[in-house]
Amino acid sequence: MIKWEHSIFALPFALCGAMLAAGGLPAWRQLGWIVVAMVSARSAAMAFNRLADASIDAANPRTATRALPVGQLTPAFVGTFVLVACGMFVLAASQLNRLTLELSPVALAVILLYSYSKRFTRWSHLFLGFALGIAPAAAWIAVRGSLDPRILLLTAAVTFCCRVMSGSGMHSSSPVCFTS
Repeated sequence: MIKWEHSIFALPFALCGAMLAAGGLPAWRQLGWIVVAMVSARSAAMAFNRLADASIDAANPRTATRALPVGQLTPAFVGTFVLVACGMFVLAASQLNRLTLELSPVALAVILLYSYSKRFTRWSHLFLGFALGIAPAAAWIAVRGSLDPRILLLTAAVTFCCRVMSGSGMHSSSPVCFTS
């Protein structure tokens, strides 16, 4: 249902933002809660995407063998998993500072909106890039308790650099950065 490597892929963006905000290595407590926030947010987003796309996945030969379409998992189980992951994310945000807690619903809306952006725009890759791109700014806020315009450059770089590859043997939702 979720791919651990996708969570690991996004983690360096958050850690870069945290290190830039701290001017080095943030406190271990902050790093721990940032990792919990990242993993829970990505887990919620990936599971929500599976739930949102279950009927589409069932009709597509490439995705028809996923856990939801074949009945290995129920929609109720996946929905509960999404809610628990979102709860873990909000808990992690609450342990960082007030602003991260206040912005946690916004972050969740951004990462969950991608699942439906595919239905109304050809620019869904930009939504996915932005969902990944907010990680450095979120970690900056987690460390500093405020947003500095300087971190928005890294947010923009991740947003526009990351895209989704299709074909060439790569999974259609595997995030990759341009290398040339």
